[in-house]
Amino acid sequence: MDYRHAAATDALKTDCRVLPLPEGEAASAALAELPESVRTPVEQARKRGDFSGKLGSTLLLIPTDGGDLAARLLLVGTGKDALNDKALKKVLGAVFSGLKLTAAADAVLDLRHLPGAHSARQLAERVVRLGEEALYRMDRCKGEAAQAKIIPATLAKLTLSGAPEDAAAIEQGIAQGCATAAGITLAKDLSNLPGNICTPTYLASVAQQLAAELPIVTRILEQSDMEALGMGALLSVAKGSRQPPKFIIMEYRNGPEGAKPVVLVGKGLTFDAGGISIKPSAKMDEMKFDMCGGATVFGAMKAAALLKLPINLVALIPSSENLPDGAANKPGDIVTSMAGITIEVLNTDAEGRLILCDALTYAEKFHDPEVCIDFATLTGACVVALGHPASGLFSNDDMLADSLLKAGTDTADRAWRLPMWEEYDDQLFSDFADIPNIATRGAGEAGAIIGAVFLQRFAKNMRWAHMDIAASSWVGKRATGRPVALVTQFLVDQAAK
Repeated sequence: MDYRHAAATDALKTDCRVLPLPEGEAASAALAELPESVRTPVEQARKRGDFSGKLGSTLLLIPTDGGDLAARLLLVGTGKDALNDKALKKVLGAVFSGLKLTAAADAVLDLRHLPGAHSARQLAERVVRLGEEALYRMDRCKGEAAQAKIIPATLAKLTLSGAPEDAAAIEQGIAQGCATAAGITLAKDLSNLPGNICTPTYLASVAQQLAAELPIVTRILEQSDMEALGMGALLSVAKGSRQPPKFIIMEYRNGPEGAKPVVLVGKGLTFDAGGISIKPSAKMDEMKFDMCGGATVFGAMKAAALLKLPINLVALIPSSENLPDGAANKPGDIVTSMAGITIEVLNTDAEGRLILCDALTYAEKFHDPEVCIDFATLTGACVVALGHPASGLFSNDDMLADSLLKAGTDTADRAWRLPMWEEYDDQLFSDFADIPNIATRGAGEAGAIIGAVFLQRFAKNMRWAHMDIAASSWVGKRATGRPVALVTQFLVDQAAK
């Protein structure tokens, strides 16, 4: 959809004017600023009791007079209070749900009618991002008969306005919203595809396609390359699969020459059956989502390139499958990582940390990052700890952690920081190797933290953060595209420094 800014929309001819209104007498002030042709039918509807202004309520009106300005009026209730993140999402959800029920091809919305503490830039970004989320469909794998029944959305353009002094901020918000939404859509598409389509080879082809479309340079390391580098941990996971592993490298260089890059590492496990430590069959189909960390990095790279951020950015996506096979890792096997650290594989279903640890070593050795952030659907324990509202955040650097938390707050794509105290490190003890891949002391406790503590062993010489997105990146059977919005905002903030 096309999103535009206009200095004023009161006199703009449109198929549908979206009018957010609060409950009670507070609506009178908002109505007083509108043309009489718009104000009159709204006041009549309120007097009849057809529209109360209750949060998220909607009413579609067809004006009998003044239809030359707006063929339709979509009233959306904003409730009694200023809009917090949750209420704003509900209001905007009602806006786009209401618009989809009409045949309107274009609509206008004045951001001044969305009361709350959000800035004009934040509001514009949020409108665009949630608008694209409302329009998102994943129909690629449906048959021709089902495809033929799909009714395309008619809404093609949404014009936003606000206070004159906010014009530049609204333009910035629209641009960031469009880029972020494009990144989220890419992340959702990759995550929602089944494992027989979205393989490591497929992910590599998408990275090459991005390089053809955007100022991104892509390189793919094959199994022989990884063997030469000594990536024994990553390759041990891939042994059980017929799909060849891929180590995907994407570089976007638009910052000062010689400036250290931000390195994003994403777990690209395209299907995780657990290996020999096989998962229960119930909901195993959802293990196609085990590459959501990689999908997040794909989305963030696309968003950064579309925004032309003045930043140096590197993406590393180790990709494989984790399946049971005669060649697969066995519980008790010992593998040697690229860092030379030996790992006792006590549970083959704790494979994400095995592919990530070699990627972190590669980041440190070949890219000397300003900061390094990895994203992974690492532990079910993080789902238990935080539920779906927040991504788990771990870091060895307070300033980096604070920047990520702020980016999450600014985009309502929140994260919550958990500790990595030295006491947790004692739970990783092996009689036979340098480190086990799961806790051997206090087993079953603090699983998300133990996963982060394991990874920290391979990131001690970097400013590093780990985001466990097991709960936030998909809900039920659908990918959410999180935390692409958080990462994009973080990169915008970094570029502004």
